[in-house]
Amino acid sequence: MHVHIAEVHKVLFDGEAHSLTVPGADGVLTILPHHEPLLTTLKPGTITVRAQEGDTHLPVDSGVLEVHPEGVVILL
Repeated sequence: MHVHIAEVHKVLFDGEAHSLTVPGADGVLTILPHHEPLLTTLKPGTITVRAQEGDTHLPVDSGVLEVHPEGVVILL
């Protein structure tokens, strides 16, 4: 699945991933390919992107996650 993570003026991750784990508003969520559409806020914690090249860990204070048929977008 395609994952795009960005701040206002900076792209933090843009590529393919096997899974994505985020600190959702109601608890930790793991997003896998073909996940149902979802829109949620994020709370403080760590975003983990699991990709073929290795894991990427990004700290987050707040943000918004959208899962759609084409992939995942996170705005911090």
